[in-house]
Amino acid sequence: MYKSVIRPLLFKFDPEQVHHFTFASIKFLSKIPGASSIFKSMYQINDSRLEREVFGLKFKNPVGLAAGLDKDAVLYNELNQLGFGFIEIGTITPKAQDGNPKKRLFRLIEDSGIINRMGFNNGGVLQAVENLKKNKGVLIGGNIGKNKITPNEEAVNDYLICFEALFDYVDYFVVNVSSPNTPNLRALQDKEPLTQLLQALQDENSKKAKSKPILLKIAPDLTDDQLLDIIDIVNTTKIAGVIATNTTLSRANIKSANKEEMGGLSGKPLRQRSTEVIAFLSEKSNKSFPIIGVGGIHSAQDALEKLEAGASLIQLYTGFIYEGPALIKEINQALLKK
Repeated sequence: MYKSVIRPLLFKFDPEQVHHFTFASIKFLSKIPGASSIFKSMYQINDSRLEREVFGLKFKNPVGLAAGLDKDAVLYNELNQLGFGFIEIGTITPKAQDGNPKKRLFRLIEDSGIINRMGFNNGGVLQAVENLKKNKGVLIGGNIGKNKITPNEEAVNDYLICFEALFDYVDYFVVNVSSPNTPNLRALQDKEPLTQLLQALQDENSKKAKSKPILLKIAPDLTDDQLLDIIDIVNTTKIAGVIATNTTLSRANIKSANKEEMGGLSGKPLRQRSTEVIAFLSEKSNKSFPIIGVGGIHSAQDALEKLEAGASLIQLYTGFIYEGPALIKEINQALLKK
C-alpha cells in the first residue's frame, strides 16, 4: 500500500513539506487508542535471534534509523514502533540554527536518491534534551556537530557542549564531521584535527562514572589513504567504532535532471561505494572495531550485503522513505532465514 498509494501521493509535493506533514500525521495517528498496537503488530519482529551486542550495548535487532530524519528527537518513540532496533537523532548543534536557505531537499526519483543541503537545521541541544526526557525505552544514538558560525579552530568546544548536555539521555554518540553542507566541516576529517577532536571527547568520556560509546561518521568520498588514516585514528583514540557512510558529493552515473543540485546525495547511488568503504575498513583493520553500515539500503539483500562486508549494524534513511516501513520487517525476516 505504501509504494502503490501513499508514496505516489506524497511524492507530488515538496519533500520538506512532506517531511513535516508525515511527522505530524504519525504523531496524530499514534495518539489514537490502539494505533500503537496496530503499528507494532504490522512491523515489529521480536525474536532473540535478531539481538546484537555491539560496543557494550544490546540492540533488539540490527536495523536502525540513521540521523537526519528525526533531527530534534521529536518522533523517536513513534518511529520505534515501526520495528527499528535503534534510533539516531540529530545532527544536534549547541545553538539552534535554521540551516541553509530553502529549497534544500530534492528527490532524484529516476535514481531512487535524495540530495539534501539542509545544513544542520535543528532546535539546539537543550531542546533535544527536553524531548529526550520523554524516552519510553528506545535505544538512542546522539549525532553531534558544530554550529555553522563556529570556526573550525573552536569546533571542539561545540562537540563538547553537545556531549555534556546529551550524555545522560543517549546510549551512544556519533561525531559528524562528514556532512558536506556545513562550510569547511569536512576539513575536520583530516588526521590531526580529527585526532584532537576525538581525543578531547574521549578525555571527557573517561571522567564519567560509566563512559559511553563514541563513533565517527565518515564520508564515502575519502581515498584509501584517508581511510587508512581513519583506522589509525580509531586505534589511537580508542573510540568505539565508525559509521560508514554519510552522503556523497559524487554524481557519477546519475540520470535525474536535477542531479546538479548542491548537497549530499543519498539512496541507491550510494550503495556500492558505502559497501566498498565498509569492506575496506573491516579488512584493513582486521575487524578491530565495529562498523555501522548505511548508504543505499533499499532491500533486504542490500542490508545483507552491508553485513557480509563487515558491518555489525545497519541504518536506513533514504531507503526508508522510498520503500516504506515494511523494509525494516523484510530485513529482519531475511536475517531470521539465514
